[in-house]
Amino acid sequence: MKIAIGIVMSGLILLFLLMDKKQMKKIFERLSIYWFRLAFAFLALFIMNVAAGFFGVYVPVNIASGLVIAVLGIPGIASICALAFFL
Repeated sequence: MKIAIGIVMSGLILLFLLMDKKQMKKIFERLSIYWFRLAFAFLALFIMNVAAGFFGVYVPVNIASGLVIAVLGIPGIASICALAFFL
């Protein structure tokens, strides 16, 4: 496992060394948008968990549901709510 992580990290470092500033800026901009969406997804999950707790419904707050909401957006929130309500 340590060897695989080392190979991936060295490959990423080599990739970053071969890129120019425009490409690096574009990659970091996309990553920052993704991290913002993931943070907002966890905020939405927390609010849904607190609000649904008043009605006796448990909304799971974990990395899988956070990724679903971060990738899908509003349909992701609807699907997580539907799963929490019907399961």
